[in-house]
Formats: sequence, C-alpha cells, structure tokens
Amino acid sequence: MDEKVIMRNLDPERRSHTFEEVAIGYNEEEALKEANRCLQCPNPRCVKGCPVNIEIPKFIKAIKENNLEEAYHIILKSSSLPAICGRVCPQEKQCEKMCVKGFKSDAIAIGSLERYVADYALEHQLNVNNPKPKTGKKVAIVGSGPSGLTCAGELLKEGIDVTIYESLHKAGGVLTYGIPEFRLPKRIVENEIQNLKNLGANIILDAVIGKTITLAELENTYDSVYLATGAGLPKFLGIPGENANGVFSANEILTRINLMGAYETDAKTPVKKGTKALVIGGGNVAMDAARSLKRIGYDVSIVYRRTMEELPARKMEIEHAQEEGIIFDLLKNPKEVITDENYNVIGLKVALMELTDVDESGRRGVKEISGQTEEITCDTIVVALGTMPNPIATENSDIITDDKGLIIAPEGITNNSHVYAGGDAVTGAATVILAMEAGKKAASQIINNLQ
Repeated sequence: MDEKVIMRNLDPERRSHTFEEVAIGYNEEEALKEANRCLQCPNPRCVKGCPVNIEIPKFIKAIKENNLEEAYHIILKSSSLPAICGRVCPQEKQCEKMCVKGFKSDAIAIGSLERYVADYALEHQLNVNNPKPKTGKKVAIVGSGPSGLTCAGELLKEGIDVTIYESLHKAGGVLTYGIPEFRLPKRIVENEIQNLKNLGANIILDAVIGKTITLAELENTYDSVYLATGAGLPKFLGIPGENANGVFSANEILTRINLMGAYETDAKTPVKKGTKALVIGGGNVAMDAARSLKRIGYDVSIVYRRTMEELPARKMEIEHAQEEGIIFDLLKNPKEVITDENYNVIGLKVALMELTDVDESGRRGVKEISGQTEEITCDTIVVALGTMPNPIATENSDIITDDKGLIIAPEGITNNSHVYAGGDAVTGAATVILAMEAGKKAASQIINNLQ
C-alpha cells in the first residue's frame, strides 16, 4: 500500500518532561519519498482546500527536483509564515482532506513537506521575496498575531510601509504566548518575524491601542489601519467557587509558561506547583494547557462533557496527549468548584452526562443524567472553553461591534472606510490559518483602495 511517510516524534517519556519540540521533521530521504507520492494533479483540489491558496503541487514538484529554494519561493508567494503553518495548521481538515490521493490511500503529508521546506530555508538563511518599490503609503496594523503578520507581509511586498503595534513585550500574538514551545518553537516565530523586519516592517511593542494610543490617532497618522487584535479574553464556566485560589484560564497558564517562562526555577510569574490539575474543555487550547502542565510536574486530566469522538481538538494533539499520560475524564460537566476554609481548590463537582442525537453543530448532543454527580479531587483547575475579543482597541471609537464584542467587518472592511479588521477579532476564536487568510484578504482590500 502507498503509505504516507509519518513524521518522527520524540519518545513520549522524554517529551513529557521537556518543552523540546515533539515533531522532529522530515530528513531529505523522507521528504523526497513523500514528495514522490504526489500525483501532480492538473486540477489540484488541495489548492482549493488551502485558505491562503498555496500552489501545493508546484512546491512539491520543486522538492522532487531537489530545488528547495524554488519550493520556498513558491510557498512565499501565498504564505508569509510557512514554518508556522507547517507545524500548527490543521491540514487534515483542509488541503490534505481535499487530496485526491486520500480517496484510495493516505493523503500527501502537505503540512510536513511545507515544514521541511521552511526549515531548510531557515537553516540556509534563504532570502525572502524582494518587495516592490516604495509607494509612499503607510498602514498601521494593531496586533502582531498571525493575521497581523500576514497582512504586513502582503503589504510590504507591494511597497507599502507597515508599522505593527503590539500590546505585549514580545511580538507574535498567540504564536508567542498561546502555542507551547513543544508544538511551535519560539525561534521559529522569531525568525518569521525577522523576515518581515527584513522586508521593512516596524514593530512597536508595549503599545496598547485604545489606551496608550487611540484608534483616532492612528487614523490621523496612517493611510489605513488594520485591526488584528485577536480574541484574548477568556470565557469562564459561571459556576459556584470559580473565583477560588487555584482556578485559572488557559490563557493565563499558557501566557505565563510560553511568554514568561513560568516553569523556570527563577520565574517572576511562576505557576503554582500543585499535584493534580483538571483542564476543562476539549479543543486544541485545552490540549496545550494540559500537556504544558504535565511538563511542569502535574498529574493532569481533561474533563470534557462528551466522548472522544466529539473532541474538537486535532487528532494528532489528542494522540500526543494520550501518549504523554494525560487522562481523559469524559461525559462529565463541571457544576461547582470545591474549596477549603481558605478558599483554595480541593476538588470539582461534576454532573454525569449522556449523549443524545446529533445537534445543529454536527456533533452528538449531550444532557445530564438526572441526579448523578461525582466529586474529583484536585488542587488546580484550568478553564479552556474559548475566548472573546478584548474591546480595548475599539472602545471610544466609531467602530461598530456586535453583541459578542466582535468587530463587524464584511469583506474585512469596517463601517469606517479607513479601518479594516480580520481574524479572531471578527470571527471569534479560530485557527491560525484562518486568521492568516483574513489578513491576506484585508491586505488585498487595502492595496486596492490605496491605489
């Protein structure tokens, strides 16, 4: 059978105690073998499945011909962040899902091949695309996450000056503070950002738009503004005891660990060293939080109200979590945080659940089994139930948002013709690649309107 070349991973026992990257990546022999599986379809469905429309057969053909510089430049025509996408993009739901090869055997490992090319470019310090001559136009981008960085890359290539405003002390947004080192090494993020700086991007850190600088001030200084502020405001359960000592949002845990090195012995913002942690939720963020806590010494269980079949996280992340010893405590719904006399977490009361018919989301519905509850002992609870946009950037401005705080921006354009918006700030929390798609579309709108 024509099987996919599976990427090698670190041994589970070793990686559950270290933040080293889990996936090792292809070597030359593995990459060539996988690239040679590609059928080079004349009407490639995979390209249609890619949110940023990378010319996938062309870059794979270049790998076959051992021309990795050409492969890299083909990818760069469509994507400003190939080393990142190759690692965190859910290809199995997008380009690989559309791969013709996948109907009779394994789909081509498009993401693994993209990573191989991007890592080669990093190792050999390949030059990025040469930008067009300066147009004299300048754009401000608010937020340096995947949407903002992608928009910046597209504008810079067209000769438009870009200044990125980032509220934190490091650029990268969720790529830096949200996704753990073992999935996305920070040197990779830093390199992709440096590529944009090489194109001319100016990045201003510690700048909270809406506080230190108003949106109106940006409008008066720049020809256009792109709001890519993401969705960094965590949702909580709304149950008794949720304000207890030892209850955290996944955002806080991941930011402390990824951005501030909370696992280091001399950390200024350490994570409390408890023994048993419960992570509430079943998405990729829940997996990231659980696997991070495992690495700093916790026994970790994921509490989820449905079954394994309904988990929304990527299959690969679920498998890695299982291999690393994360327990999945399923069909349980949190009802109350149990505390001691000092209001410290000592447990979680949950209702036992059962599945019902498929609901409007396409998953099985779920309901409580009447009168059946259970108490789970723990000293730390992490809530990973999604996020909402932080409204600071648009407060006291004319930008219209909906009742959820999402910026209303059809086709990337807000009610203010000089202000564009995209990514999680518009759609709510989604994937890195969808944020990139929004950034690319917004850049196209901005370029057209500035001509």
